[in-house]
Amino acid sequence: MTKLTIVKVGGKVVEEEDALNGLLADFSMIEGSRILVHGGGRLATKLSARLGLESRMIDGRRITDAETLKVVTMVYGGWVNRMVVARLQALNVNAIGLTGADMNVIRSVKRPVETIDYGFVGDVEEVNATLLTMLLRQDIVPVLSPLTHDGKGHLLNTNADTIAAETAKALSKTFDVTLVYCFEKSGVLRDEQDDTSVIPQMDKALFQQYMTDGVIQGGMIPKLENAFRAIEAGVRKVLITRASDINSGNGTLIR
Repeated sequence: MTKLTIVKVGGKVVEEEDALNGLLADFSMIEGSRILVHGGGRLATKLSARLGLESRMIDGRRITDAETLKVVTMVYGGWVNRMVVARLQALNVNAIGLTGADMNVIRSVKRPVETIDYGFVGDVEEVNATLLTMLLRQDIVPVLSPLTHDGKGHLLNTNADTIAAETAKALSKTFDVTLVYCFEKSGVLRDEQDDTSVIPQMDKALFQQYMTDGVIQGGMIPKLENAFRAIEAGVRKVLITRASDINSGNGTLIR
């Protein structure tokens, strides 16, 4: 099977010039087929504040009302996506920027209201593996922003970690998939203030224990939940690491 590496970049990396350029340079050196999934939540939060909109987060997930949806669309589908594609082109990577609505590549369903109303947030229903495979076979590198659609004319804000995991799962039947989550930390940490306290390997039992103990919290919870789902669905390897280490193998290996 052809090797496919899916890299999801988020956190401070997206908004820090040198860190992002370094990550893109490393990404351009990956052998085999590649997909890049990006976030941009910090930039969306900053723009929301400048526009006088309150950003509300619950367990690392953004509450997305109608006005917030406009902001995240501008940031994710606009500035961040276009900027990343342009920089990859400068590195001789033939990239194409996509939201889930483009060519119907990722369709979602609006999250139902249970105890929390997340607003215009989508849960991934289907990833168009056939289309992505066609692009990859032509040496085109998809750059996916965290926006999907419901097939009824509505854009939906969708967690970038989830998009990366669902894309990895959909393509694992055709490719030998490695999923890499990278951000500004060295991996999953026992102590958030100590970047040397990396947990080298993580299984589900350890994950549950660390959540109970409060070691793992916030945005790391959905990241790890997605990682375990990807492994269970046939993705060969999931690594959580620092953006500058995507080719080194350092970080937290999910098993």
